[in-house]
Amino acid sequence: MNAASGNPDSVTSSELLSVVASRELAGRHTVFAGIGLPTLATSLAQLTVAPGIEIVYESGVCGAHPSHLPETIADAVLITGAEAVLSMPALFGYVLQGGHIDVGFLGAAQIDRWGNLNSSVIGDWRTPDVRLPGSGGAVEVMANAREIFVVMRRHTPRSFTAKLDFCTSPGPDRALGEGIRPLGAGVTRVITDLGILARSGVGEELSLIATHPGITAGQVRQATGWDLRVAGTLTTIEPPTASELRLLREDVDPGRVYLR
Repeated sequence: MNAASGNPDSVTSSELLSVVASRELAGRHTVFAGIGLPTLATSLAQLTVAPGIEIVYESGVCGAHPSHLPETIADAVLITGAEAVLSMPALFGYVLQGGHIDVGFLGAAQIDRWGNLNSSVIGDWRTPDVRLPGSGGAVEVMANAREIFVVMRRHTPRSFTAKLDFCTSPGPDRALGEGIRPLGAGVTRVITDLGILARSGVGEELSLIATHPGITAGQVRQATGWDLRVAGTLTTIEPPTASELRLLREDVDPGRVYLR
């Protein structure tokens, strides 16, 4: 069996993260998905653990059924066959703030132990080492989706940090401290190339609950910029199956729009 037909022995980081994230969507109904790995994961979940899941995009597209993967949230392919296309005020005011999103999929450059996210700058605000895209709709998604999943390509002390260089999207713990009461639980899952971190909601730190085969808790803790808690029962994540890889490579992203 070659790579194109789903060889589990040659799995890329994008494939690994997409497969693992897709499994976490079992039982969910509506996902506010970003472009990239969140789209890959949600599209794969539609073919596996969550066939009835509805994908919502920041451009206002609800219930998207694209013929192929969109390259941006405004890609015309999202419109054809969609259940609805809403204005931005309707999407954010009624769908998101109305509490109709089960999972918001977000990315970030940095995350801390409480699930606060930085997608603005690395380094000092005035003279940053790197200036990033910023919030987009991430603040509203963080505050209003029932829970947030984050996919991080790099698990390092710089990205999993004790103190964010800048807080773009505050989780509920930080927001409550500033007198703001969010609807959702904030970040509940973080999927990385080392394992899965989780928390149930307000008042809990992220804890390591699962690792990929061959990865130890010590390795994950060493790659984390705070004293990471480890669950009493640490599980090993099942590697991507040949079937999951075949679906991802041949049905979800045959053109390699996001797969690397």
